[in-house]
Amino acid sequence: MTAPGPDPRVVDRLRCPVCGEGLTTATAGTADALRCPRRHSFDIARQGYVNLLTGRSPHGGDTAEMVAARTQFLEAGHYDTISTALAEAAAHHLTTSHAPCSASTDAMDSGRKRCVEVSRAKGADHRVPAVDGTATEAYPLVVEAGAGTGRHLAAVLAAVPAAVGLALDIAKPAVRRAARVHPRVTAALADTWQRLPLADASAALLLNVFAPRNGKEFHRVLAPSGRLLVVTPAADHLTELVDALGLLRVDPAKADRVATSLGEHFTEESTTLHRQELTLSGPEVTTLVGMGPSAWHTDPAGLAARITALGEPVRVTVAVRLGVYRPR
Repeated sequence: MTAPGPDPRVVDRLRCPVCGEGLTTATAGTADALRCPRRHSFDIARQGYVNLLTGRSPHGGDTAEMVAARTQFLEAGHYDTISTALAEAAAHHLTTSHAPCSASTDAMDSGRKRCVEVSRAKGADHRVPAVDGTATEAYPLVVEAGAGTGRHLAAVLAAVPAAVGLALDIAKPAVRRAARVHPRVTAALADTWQRLPLADASAALLLNVFAPRNGKEFHRVLAPSGRLLVVTPAADHLTELVDALGLLRVDPAKADRVATSLGEHFTEESTTLHRQELTLSGPEVTTLVGMGPSAWHTDPAGLAARITALGEPVRVTVAVRLGVYRPR
């Protein structure tokens, strides 16, 4: 069955990745495509996503196996604390005003312990104006760069009913799933290291979860009073598995690298630290490893033996930072 194609409200914000002109939907025979006035054409796959790549990319993104593992793990709700944090921040910043947050809160989330610590940059504004430019229209655009399966973006759209979403990813297996994740999500195959296929100041919110950060392009496509939400792993993220399974460690300089990649174009407005303890089975640990970057660096046979040696249940810490940034 053919999936619905790109949402016209999102297509209005898209731009040709070759010449920068606007795009419109066109049909040639039985095939749909997006085309610009200069006749550059980009196919809409029957799975519903549009291919906005130009030329060959030096990296193909996650494999089909990695995407399948991520889908299984996320659909089990194990990273819902991340989706919830993003949804709350998105709803918070797409309103014209709100009450100031407390310095720290404790909350129970779906029966799991979830601790949230909040710090705000000195002088940060607790009131967020309505989004400027095209984003002031009835449907603010939420873009996720490196969206994967789009689950986090779908959670944000559920919290902001007026918004529409655009999932960008370099991996075909990921955008195939993202195209079906939510009725208001449009999915596009795109290299987020390159110029993003979007009009200037066209996005109200931009999400970036465990994905590369293109600060210059994020700034260009984000409305002046929009917000960039960045999720990165904290030092103790999955700490129980790192040594036991020989997984990649979180870079101790991660926060500094994020600041360097964004600092020229953005000011950090707030940071929240989200922790949650998971109780996983052996197969769920296998899925967790298989969906992330360590999947490229582990020997399957050796990994299976080490996971068996852990016993069950396996308690694992999820620890991430959510940074909220405003354009300079």
